[in-house]
Amino acid sequence: MSNATSPGVSTPQVSTPRVSGERQRSRVAVKAEAYVALTKPRVIELLLVTALPTMFLAAGGVPPIGALLATLLGGFLSAGSANAFNMILDRDIDRVMHRTQRRPLVTGTLSVTEARVFAWTLAIVSTLVLGLFANWLAAGLSVAAIAFYVLIYTMLLKRRTEQNIVWGGIAGCFPVVIGWAGVTGSLDWPAWILFTLVFLWTPAHYWPLSMKYRDDYEAAEVPMLAVVRGRPMVGIQVILYAWASLACTLLLIPVGGMGLLYSGVAIVAGTWFVVEAHGLYSRAIKGDREIRAMRVFHASNTYLTLVFLAVGIDPLLPF
Repeated sequence: MSNATSPGVSTPQVSTPRVSGERQRSRVAVKAEAYVALTKPRVIELLLVTALPTMFLAAGGVPPIGALLATLLGGFLSAGSANAFNMILDRDIDRVMHRTQRRPLVTGTLSVTEARVFAWTLAIVSTLVLGLFANWLAAGLSVAAIAFYVLIYTMLLKRRTEQNIVWGGIAGCFPVVIGWAGVTGSLDWPAWILFTLVFLWTPAHYWPLSMKYRDDYEAAEVPMLAVVRGRPMVGIQVILYAWASLACTLLLIPVGGMGLLYSGVAIVAGTWFVVEAHGLYSRAIKGDREIRAMRVFHASNTYLTLVFLAVGIDPLLPF
């Protein structure tokens, strides 16, 4: 007897356990990706770029592996918690802005309750990791960083003042002092200089991005400097903060006892960043259609990465 199906006769499709399992795994993967997205991993990468080299400088070489791992893991979870809280509070803005419309709370991949439980879990776990396996000073600074980013920047400043990035950017400075405290259990002048460097760098880094997405911020009624004051004013402010960043990196040379590698990188990379900032202003006042604001944004990332790489490598060198 033939098992062939007669032409024109359809065979009912029976769901198999294998297909059901694949769909279940797919749903799990989508959820997992959404939770990762909630932490803003690209932002966390930049924070770790500042924390890890600072630990090498604090230790005067290679830091104890236990403190290093605990501080990095705790810092990662802490930043992820702050970013998750930020997405919960800013989900109305994210629905309006084109560049944020794929975030998990906008698409509905995660519920607000799921996100809130996740954010609190990361906050608690990060505090315990830092406190138990590094020290409680680092843990306290981590709690302060989350509170500042959520309460001061997201809830108080972001929607009320054009200086939101300036003062809200303090939250992004905390990984430096958390890294230093995680290794030494204390805070010294070099840590505060690096803290100030990140503070001064942040407006010069973020304001060009706000120029690129000016229409988004205007639609969301977020008073970014580019919306309130216009592109030439942004260009001037980027120049001022770029110069201030360069000066701050040079201050670390005598205070931190930095060597030739760091000194050379600070001068060369800082000069390049200042030149890029002046170029942005020049294009802004000329009214160029292609202002290339993202060129300065990416340059700022490269600049900070180079400086902090030098911070971490310099203590390992004999000169």
